Amino acid sequence: QVQLVESGGGLVQAGGSLRLSCSASRRTFISYDMGWFRQAPGKQREFVAAISSSGGRTYYADSVKGRFTISRDNGKNTVYLQTNNLNLEDTAVYYCAAKLYSGSVYRSGDYNYWGQGTQVTVSS
Repeated sequence: QVQLVESGGGLVQAGGSLRLSCSASRRTFISYDMGWFRQAPGKQREFVAAISSSGGRTYYADSVKGRFTISRDNGKNTVYLQTNNLNLEDTAVYYCAAKLYSGSVYRSGDYNYWGQGTQVTVSS
């Protein structure tokens, strides 16, 4: 069992930045691909970004490419999502997730563990 705890969400003006963090409870963190997803009110959960277990590969949704950066510190069992130039459409609850087995980093159903989410609200 892996427990994931997100932090760093909040209220920010359009054009601003936030750094989201997700801390994992186990040292086997290094074995997991990690992803960030988000869910806006009335919408389905959608993929935002992912990073391979080693950190050598990163993946982004087209909507955030060039604005968001995912990274990880395996020594601290933590994955980060740096969000820049935020816009109103980025308002959502952001979830981190861990994927141990094979499958697609883009598919939420392929992830094994989820955090409880952190709210990001972008105001005009």
